[in-house]
Amino acid sequence: MTQPYLSSALNNKTLTLLALAALSAGSLSARGEYDEIARLQAMNERVQGIRSMADGEHYTTLENNDIRRYAYATASEGVSLLPSPAPNLAISDYAFSPDERMILIASGRTPIYRHSYTTQYHLLADGRIRPVLQEAEAPRDASFSPDGRKIAYSDRNDLYVWDIATGKTRRITDDGAWNAVINGTTDWVYEEEFGTTRAYAFSPDGGQLAFLRFDESEVPLMEMMRFDGKLYNEAYSFKYPKAGEKNSAVQLWVADLATGRKHRIDTGGETDQYIPRIGYTPDGRLWFYRLNRRQNTFEMVLCEPHGGQRVIYEERAQQYVERVDDGTVTFVDKDRFLVRQESHTGYMHLYLYSIRRGFLAQVTKGAWEVTAVVGTDGKRVWYLSTETSPLRRNLYSVRLDGKDKRRLTQGEGYYSIAPSRGMKYCISTFSNASTPNRVEVCDAEGNTVRTLCDSRRLREELAASGRPVKEFFTFTTERGDTLNAYIVKPRGFDPSKRYPVLLTQYSGPGSQQVADRWSLDWEDALADKGYIVVCADGRGTGFRGERFKKQTYGRLGALEVEDQLSTARYMASQPWVDPARIGIYGWSYGGFMAASCALKGHGLFRMAIAVAPVTSWRYYDTIYTEIYNNLPQYNAAGYDDNSPINFARMLDDTKTRLLLIHGTADDNVHFQNTVEMARALNRAGKQYDMMVYPDQNHSMMPDDTRNVRQKMIDYTLEHL
Repeated sequence: MTQPYLSSALNNKTLTLLALAALSAGSLSARGEYDEIARLQAMNERVQGIRSMADGEHYTTLENNDIRRYAYATASEGVSLLPSPAPNLAISDYAFSPDERMILIASGRTPIYRHSYTTQYHLLADGRIRPVLQEAEAPRDASFSPDGRKIAYSDRNDLYVWDIATGKTRRITDDGAWNAVINGTTDWVYEEEFGTTRAYAFSPDGGQLAFLRFDESEVPLMEMMRFDGKLYNEAYSFKYPKAGEKNSAVQLWVADLATGRKHRIDTGGETDQYIPRIGYTPDGRLWFYRLNRRQNTFEMVLCEPHGGQRVIYEERAQQYVERVDDGTVTFVDKDRFLVRQESHTGYMHLYLYSIRRGFLAQVTKGAWEVTAVVGTDGKRVWYLSTETSPLRRNLYSVRLDGKDKRRLTQGEGYYSIAPSRGMKYCISTFSNASTPNRVEVCDAEGNTVRTLCDSRRLREELAASGRPVKEFFTFTTERGDTLNAYIVKPRGFDPSKRYPVLLTQYSGPGSQQVADRWSLDWEDALADKGYIVVCADGRGTGFRGERFKKQTYGRLGALEVEDQLSTARYMASQPWVDPARIGIYGWSYGGFMAASCALKGHGLFRMAIAVAPVTSWRYYDTIYTEIYNNLPQYNAAGYDDNSPINFARMLDDTKTRLLLIHGTADDNVHFQNTVEMARALNRAGKQYDMMVYPDQNHSMMPDDTRNVRQKMIDYTLEHL
């Protein structure tokens, strides 16, 4: 409730940065309180599109529509890798060939869904740029083969391979069809919930291409109305599996690129399952993830050259196995691999396995969580963890036998890390609640080599203006649960006065909003107007261990709502809070929560804003909903007992002002959710407000990122 990408991890970053750029640009085009927030956001410096080069001594970035190369250890202006004069391209992504003599450049993007898009490709080779894949109508997901001789890509649900030397294209599949069959890219629900759109993988020698085939012909059809300023509106139809409904039937195939022959890989007798990732071991053996429909049994299956198969890793959980992704398994060499999992100890940790010998060692342990594997050099592993606090992230390294652990970052806050090849260097981005981004090059021991940027202008302006800073606290609910929270107080806070309070939250399973990192959003504009902003992570949120997180399983919205009501009551008990002026806001899962709290709060909230809310989990997709709530066929109560639609009659509209906000082109949380909430409120005779954004998606893009935030500021100022 998270791409035709050249690299899924790097392109997630690219997409985020582009979204931020669009947000900032759009925000400055009109006057309002949110404009000031957007201006400050844009001053928070970062380094975009970082790629380590093969030598581990240099890296590249994407800046000002240019690809530039830098040395990790030496300060310089960098070297442009594009020919002069600069080509007229809108670079959205890029990838080097394995020998780094060529660069595949994606120019422009035509969105499909939230993450996926088609683009135009150009190849930089021998000092010149030329358009490639021109035979394709809508190319996407292009990547080099490991030998650098070919480029694979998808076009209109079929998979192709283009030979760079000859310019000839081989069509790998020929049965792709919209809303029927997809080859080599993922369907909607895989894209949204498994975080990838590329569903193919080259063998290390470049001779084979493994790919997934999605048969979505029996997946129910969703029709989303598009208006687009036309005289006659049109329905946009796509396959969307809602909870309990049919998913795509997914098969794994392998194509021999020398002969063109294809054969299907046996993925087991169960067809109602997921295959979230495929790939090859360093020595060329095909592997795939296999996850059952309930998502409580995860297996990594290895395909041997002689045709046999064996499970080299298996994980089972009573409720569910945490989402699997690219970081679940990390190969160390041809035999050993690291697994990040929580089922053994109740905390997310690293374990070392051997393909031949099975389990070797538990690498990390303790009442804290490994949040990401940064890299390994075959002897040690570098990782981020919550060891100092669930609110913070620090970089550590440890030997693969679990000995000689070292903390490499010393700041008290939140680090993200972009490693070099071989782990000789890394680029760290650090912030905390009072400190905007500082980006540094560090060596393998965490020592600072040089500073790339430090948001100095922003830091000086924040200090001069006295902008309020998040303060972290914990409190205990009436039920005895201790929750992490933060508070932002207005300038000149006077404890002898009483202030209105806005609760902001997301509350979804495994999520985290209370983190010691620098951020600003629309809520911070309220602090300038004399409001207090509070956020609490209730039961079910992440990074406090499996037991805390999985309490909400099978009853989404029950415990989470209790905890937000407890937060409101706790704030109401403070002598400097006006108990008659407490509001709540949330987006997506947070919108589900805000609506639920408004209905079940019995007048506790004067105002609630629910943006793109889920109002019945029966309306949301299979993968997300069923992992946390089981299938509705087996847990109907978990879907209905806490659906806001079923509690419309409880809204005390004489005390609580409710605002529903939704985009009509939201392919993720469908506008249907707000329509049915409105229907229920109408039938119950309740008064409420609604703001509709025509043809906007789940993020209120492409046009209304600013408008919706300024609307929420205005609504809060008027009604709270």
